[in-house]
Amino acid sequence: MDTGTPVVADLDAMVDVAEQGIVSKAIVENEHHKIVHFTLAAGQELSEHTASVPAAIHVLQGRGTVSLGGEEHEARPGMLYYMPAELKHAVVADGDLVFLLTMFRT
Repeated sequence: MDTGTPVVADLDAMVDVAEQGIVSKAIVENEHHKIVHFTLAAGQELSEHTASVPAAIHVLQGRGTVSLGGEEHEARPGMLYYMPAELKHAVVADGDLVFLLTMFRT
């Protein structure tokens, strides 16, 4: 998506709840960063996994649970979670859950 040009995104307008599904939309993608807008329908989850690069989750709307290294945290608007590379993590949506995932490529 982004090759060095500015990006302006209306995050509220990007919310797209798929019935019993997950919608992800790349906002920025270059050699240093990848920013993805996620909407998880209630009951959906990103099962436990790791990433080879550091990343951050910024919750925009909704409620759920973010698991970091086996420790569960409440996901609610305004919360930010930073994950070092290779940390096991998962996300579960209690209701419709909207967040940004930023990956920091090294």
